[in-house]
Amino acid sequence: MAGIRAQYAAIPRGEPVRLAKRTSNLFRPRAATTGPGLDVAALDRVIAVDPVARTARVQGMTTYEHLVDATLPHGLMPFVVPQLKTITLGGAVTGLGIESSSFRNGLPHESVREMEILTGAGEVVRATPDGEHADLFRTFPNSYGSLGYALSLTIDLEPVHPWVVLHHVRFASATDATGAIEEVMTTGAYAGEHVDFVDGVVFTGTEMYLTLGSWADRVPDGQRPSDYTGMDVYYRSIQHRTTDVLSVRDYLWRWDTDWFWCSRAFGAQSPRIRRLWPKKWLRSDVYWKLIRFENTYHVAAWVDARRGQPPRERVVQDVEIPVARLPEFIDWFLAEVPIEPIWLCPIRLRDKATPDGANGGGEPAAGIPWPLYPMHAGEQYVNVGFWSTVPIEPGRADGDVNRLIEAAVDRLGGHKSLYSDAFYDRESFDALYGGETYAIVKKTYDPDGRLPSLYDKAVRAR
Repeated sequence: MAGIRAQYAAIPRGEPVRLAKRTSNLFRPRAATTGPGLDVAALDRVIAVDPVARTARVQGMTTYEHLVDATLPHGLMPFVVPQLKTITLGGAVTGLGIESSSFRNGLPHESVREMEILTGAGEVVRATPDGEHADLFRTFPNSYGSLGYALSLTIDLEPVHPWVVLHHVRFASATDATGAIEEVMTTGAYAGEHVDFVDGVVFTGTEMYLTLGSWADRVPDGQRPSDYTGMDVYYRSIQHRTTDVLSVRDYLWRWDTDWFWCSRAFGAQSPRIRRLWPKKWLRSDVYWKLIRFENTYHVAAWVDARRGQPPRERVVQDVEIPVARLPEFIDWFLAEVPIEPIWLCPIRLRDKATPDGANGGGEPAAGIPWPLYPMHAGEQYVNVGFWSTVPIEPGRADGDVNRLIEAAVDRLGGHKSLYSDAFYDRESFDALYGGETYAIVKKTYDPDGRLPSLYDKAVRAR
């Protein structure tokens, strides 16, 4: 860790500290920066996997693709594996992550045992749930690098089976789908069958599906494993198949090949184009590079303008809605926002807020173990994800649709992830994201304000 501390010390006092990294899974704009940054590219190793203790010690810039490659040979995987291969472990912990195991395993940071963190003060500290830096351990999730950077993390792992058997169950209304979600989250089963994974896709107000996954030691009789890394598109299969089976690796990355369904924006789902598209380029990070090119040069926006098309507003968000309010949100969204499909992923905090049952030093207020993302312990939520653009209608401005969504989420008692555009005023933001607690910890670990604040990063794009 001496190297990273030396880099920090070399940045002149008074200069902001940032990471010098070329890739990102963030969708909010980033202000142009000058001067040196911390080169953390080398912090991308899986240091050790302990198959007996079922733990892994991992550097912060390690991608989940590489992490899974290291754990699967031991018959293990992280408790939650976010959907995209290039999400890093440190990024998923400081910026949150989610997947179809989240209804039983919560969020990635809940399976962290300890972290080595480079703080805004330039110190490397060891943060654990009940140690000297328990306050940093509790507030690091959803801090987005505004308190420090995770250099290494020790995480819990869970056993895997070779196969995942899927059942795609169709529902004709959000109310019916929500009832099934509540059944799975409450009992761990649906219609008497055990469930290990659950997520869903809403195509229209009368066509929505839950995909219920279960571990299996063999491929069921009469079925063949599917492959969605080539011509076939996974999310389209949900509409046409009632059952499916995938290897554990293919299941974990089923959404990456087409970036959920966002590859259609590049024509990658057209059979004619897909045949010519190199298979190795059917990956989320390739699509992200295309998005970054468009954000820089605005080629598609120029073409739309030449064709007389209205400008478009980016609406790329994930929001958590209390399960009881989910039908209300889905119905409102489908009526007000012209985006489809949308993704559903049930989630609740783990029964133990941290791996050893500690709550991060002291009883958290009002049953909120992670104050910067205030989900209540014991409450059931559903993540709703929608990633597209909408035309800016006459009389409206860029950002108006996002503001409507923020208001609807707040009205229903939910909250949204901060990886994309946010439009809150400072007072509302602090109320929603643990501002009082954050200010205390920020002063402790970044007393000179070398790192941008969470509000500056999430709303002001600094």
